[in-house]
Amino acid sequence: MHKAITRAASVTLLATAVCFSSAASAETRITYKSAKSTSSYYQMGVQIAEAMKAATNGEIIVTVEESQGSVQNVMETRARGGDYVFTTPPVLVSLAQGGKAMFKDKGDPKFDTIRGLFPIPSLTMHFVMSANSGVTDFAGMEGKTILLGKGSFGAREGEKYLELFGLKDKVKLAEVELSNAVPALKNGQIDGFVTAGSWPAPNVIEAAASTGVKVISLTDDQIAASNRAKLVIPAGTYAGQDADITTTSLPVAAFTTTAMSDEAAYTLTKTFWESKAGMGKGAPWWNGVDKGLMANLTVKLHPGAVRYYEEAGFALTDKQK
Repeated sequence: MHKAITRAASVTLLATAVCFSSAASAETRITYKSAKSTSSYYQMGVQIAEAMKAATNGEIIVTVEESQGSVQNVMETRARGGDYVFTTPPVLVSLAQGGKAMFKDKGDPKFDTIRGLFPIPSLTMHFVMSANSGVTDFAGMEGKTILLGKGSFGAREGEKYLELFGLKDKVKLAEVELSNAVPALKNGQIDGFVTAGSWPAPNVIEAAASTGVKVISLTDDQIAASNRAKLVIPAGTYAGQDADITTTSLPVAAFTTTAMSDEAAYTLTKTFWESKAGMGKGAPWWNGVDKGLMANLTVKLHPGAVRYYEEAGFALTDKQK
């Protein structure tokens, strides 16, 4: 068994198989499919894997598998077994189960077996303007040079918001890669940039510390128009931020299928919540995950996860049960 563990670890955190047993020392081996290896969500997966191993004395071994995106993660449930855990926005699970949007004509009975486990940090919108620009709200962005990036959720969402709030064709879109946002802001090449990810966002931390920025808050009406979940980034998260930032987010959660045993789902969920505070000491994005995010898990939860939540006093909806 130890050779098997070593072999799995040597494949740069690739997929493993599940090996359940009734013995007390049984080792549960899980594949956690997250995102591209360069993303913060992949790093979160690694942190979860480390926490699971430490908290269970090696009885749960999680290996992280790189993914090309949330849609792929959902699609792969068709060919995966009881060892499969993946991350995706809950809305994609609902679309898959309804055969809608990107899942139209791609339905599969396996989609109906997807069950939720626990929330992870949300994809949080940041509209970041340089302090020198003087911009403090969306209207003030008119005539400014904004970097949206290309192809990402943040870029698509940012473009949608510019249109929603009457700024389409009223801002200049910079032809700069999002990875160069901070230097471009420093040298005045752009007035601001839009980024989406877990908070605190590394590029926003860097921009706030080195240049001085204003992260724009959205009004309640703007949040309602966006059709996204409201999220509050507490004051003091970024340098110079003396008030809460009210913005939008796309919830993300960890899922599995009914092929996973109740005991494994229970232990994974319990261990996640009991390890979260420890993970937050080294990675602040975990501090934004609390009971409040459970409301965003709008799909049915795994029975093993439900068992934990009921024991721990979480309030669940009828839909989640």
